[in-house]
Amino acid sequence: MNNFVSIEKGLGPEGRVAVVRFDRQDGVNALSRDAMRQLTEAARSFEDDHETSVVVLTGTDTAFSAGFDLKEGRERDPSTDIGAWRRQLKSGPRLARAWQEMEQITICAIEGFCIGGGVALAVALDFRVMARGAHMRVPEVALGMSMSWQSIPRMLHLIGPARTKQAIILANDRISADQAFEWGLVEKVVEADAFAAAMELATKIAEQPPLSVMMTKLTVNRLAHALDDLASHMDADQFALTNMTADHKEGVDAFFERRKPRFKGR
Repeated sequence: MNNFVSIEKGLGPEGRVAVVRFDRQDGVNALSRDAMRQLTEAARSFEDDHETSVVVLTGTDTAFSAGFDLKEGRERDPSTDIGAWRRQLKSGPRLARAWQEMEQITICAIEGFCIGGGVALAVALDFRVMARGAHMRVPEVALGMSMSWQSIPRMLHLIGPARTKQAIILANDRISADQAFEWGLVEKVVEADAFAAAMELATKIAEQPPLSVMMTKLTVNRLAHALDDLASHMDADQFALTNMTADHKEGVDAFFERRKPRFKGR
């Protein structure tokens, strides 16, 4: 089995900073189920770590992540019932939830492109630092799917309802780093080396009293996300349903065939 995730601890002030690197060495960093499992396990590995206060998650110099690996989705047996397919789709929500629920402050360093599931993962973290030449895109609707992983309420908290609709419904529009900053989707934009800027922010946070920082994060997150589960309880079901439509098949086929899709609403 390939190891796509590495963890380095003991960095920064008093060794309180850790770095999680995601690199599939394929230039795109797609979120295969194996990659999602490794990233979930990486987040959970900090559950009993009382020495680490801040975790920086980064991809490569050219890609944070291209999102869910469409090749895996395309290989689904069409005879699979919706119950079995729904169970298979738990990997993404589990990944995002694991990173959101970490007690440590989490910072996402974004270089290159951050697409689909990559955006869903990024908005589950506490802070996002983006290189000016990087961009985001949320292509799920253009592929005949719905935006999932409970990312809609997270985006809603960050950028409000109109911007959230704009980002998701206008699926093929790139969101530049400057635009993401203007909207509030990222907290900092730098000319280059988002990782270095993220580490600088991590250092500042690690210099603060660890328990006070942890309790502040817990309070803010509980208040901000109190109704998220209630509001998005159909998230997985909607994603499973849209994945079984003819429009989804058309959207994915058009993507691989590099043509404009022809949706028919079924």
